[in-house]
Amino acid sequence: MAGLKRRVPMHSLRYFISMVGLFSKSGLLPWLADVVTPLWRLSYEEQLKPVINGYRNKSTFSVNRGPDGNPKTVGYYLGTWRDGNIVCVRSNNLKNIPEKHSQVAQYYEVFLRQSPLEPCLVFHEGGYWRELIVRTNSQGHTMAIITFHPQKLSQEELHVQKETVKEFFIRGPGAACDLTSLYFQESTMTRCSHQQSPYQLLFGEPYIFEELLSLKIRISPDAFFQINTAGAEMLYRTVGELTGVNSDTILLDICCGTGVIGLSLAQHTSQVLGIELVEQAVEDARWTAAFNGITNSEFHTGRAEKILPGLLKSKEDGQSVVAVVNPARAGLHYKVIQAIRNCGAIRTLVFVSCKLHGESTRNIIELCCPPDSAKKHLGEPFVLQQAVPVDLFPHTPHCELVLLFTR
Repeated sequence: MAGLKRRVPMHSLRYFISMVGLFSKSGLLPWLADVVTPLWRLSYEEQLKPVINGYRNKSTFSVNRGPDGNPKTVGYYLGTWRDGNIVCVRSNNLKNIPEKHSQVAQYYEVFLRQSPLEPCLVFHEGGYWRELIVRTNSQGHTMAIITFHPQKLSQEELHVQKETVKEFFIRGPGAACDLTSLYFQESTMTRCSHQQSPYQLLFGEPYIFEELLSLKIRISPDAFFQINTAGAEMLYRTVGELTGVNSDTILLDICCGTGVIGLSLAQHTSQVLGIELVEQAVEDARWTAAFNGITNSEFHTGRAEKILPGLLKSKEDGQSVVAVVNPARAGLHYKVIQAIRNCGAIRTLVFVSCKLHGESTRNIIELCCPPDSAKKHLGEPFVLQQAVPVDLFPHTPHCELVLLFTR
């Protein structure tokens, strides 16, 4: 997703061109690779990763001016909006992007350059065509999602655009991508959920499926799923080992996405309770539970800070509760921290962080600090017992960090 859109400060586009030899393939591609995947020159042994190339199962491509000035270029950003030197560079030769993803992006660019409609580069300046998301699974199935700013087009005009892009990927040049499904979302905001603006299936299967930890998992267009499938299996095994759950344990899976962590441990627990904001992800989790014959799980849709306190009130009867939290980069809402701190039944907490600094640091401090009535942290503090890094992002400096807390 946006994690790949690194910003590289540069004084001006002219300076950038002179520095990297913009029209020289040998100059441009290594520069982009150094920014997006700075470890790309290291060997397998140096990186110690299970799957190091083409591991992303989801990629988000932007549309903007390329090195040649063409505004209908599909790729990733170099530069900063602040300095006004953004340039969009194709993803070819980036080691973390599968060839299939780059292929779909390339054909989307071909389509854009044939379209009479302009791209939407800046919202208040008009334009229509926006970003492309590509999702794939280990079976080779490919889902593409095109975001489109409708501006003031009529429904008839919108229908023409949807039919045009559909025809391009079914019978036109884009048929070479062999898409399993194509979605279209009309969005007037930077990000829109399915509830705000539904994903419209233009053709193909509504979901893609993945095999992980002996489970068949259903994944909707906007559902969260770890972007490195092989790495995710290692991550979830690590989480499972640290939880120490048994048949008397209730497992609380907060920010559960498609429910994989909880469902992979369901056979070892008394009950799995999942909470997730994205409704489609919860529906995926329920489908996955039913398909795999898991009957001791339930999943709740909504904000964790609103659902969790009520869910925990009934868990003070002495039964052991183990909580797993896997929040987005923004971390956990302070009310979620309050609910966890104040639920005495939670003796073990496993915190999965994709960005330890920032809000996650605040979360950790609030979990471990002495009781504070002003902040409504009345429960016994947690103690950090173990930290295990799991590398889900080869060629980059990022990793997931799994933290075990007890009290």
